[in-house]
Amino acid sequence: MKLIIRKASAHWNGGAHGGTRAVTTESGALHQARYSPGIPFRANSDTDPAELIAAAHAASFALALSRELGLAGSATGEIVTTATVTLEHVAAGWTILNIHLNTIARLPRMTQDRFIDATVRAKTSCLVSRLLRANISMNAKLERVKAVARRRASRAAGARIHRAAG
Repeated sequence: MKLIIRKASAHWNGGAHGGTRAVTTESGALHQARYSPGIPFRANSDTDPAELIAAAHAASFALALSRELGLAGSATGEIVTTATVTLEHVAAGWTILNIHLNTIARLPRMTQDRFIDATVRAKTSCLVSRLLRANISMNAKLERVKAVARRRASRAAGARIHRAAG
């Protein structure tokens, strides 16, 4: 089996209580993005390790769910996942206690039972969920795509086409 290796680097220039810190990913998605040491401080716009873990977990779970739903490559709906990381300062330092996933999906022709089954399988198969040892909780909600809203959007698009042609 072929191994896949992904890299990111962190550059810290300065002392323990000051200086500059930047993280860069191999893909270029992050390029010298500033990060704070440990606990996030809301007074600045720097990211922090907990926020990066939350972002990785949300993205990984959404990919796993789309795969479970059979949507990979030709998604016919929308999945929005938010990962919330909870930290606590313990004797050893700041520690991630748990991560909560909140997923809302709008998927035509999907039943609630099939959706919940897919979210449970995705939580189990998610790359980041398998890596982390924190308590991971989850909410999942399938929102109905309203036929009325679709008909209105279709009529509005038809009216725009009609006006443009006339």
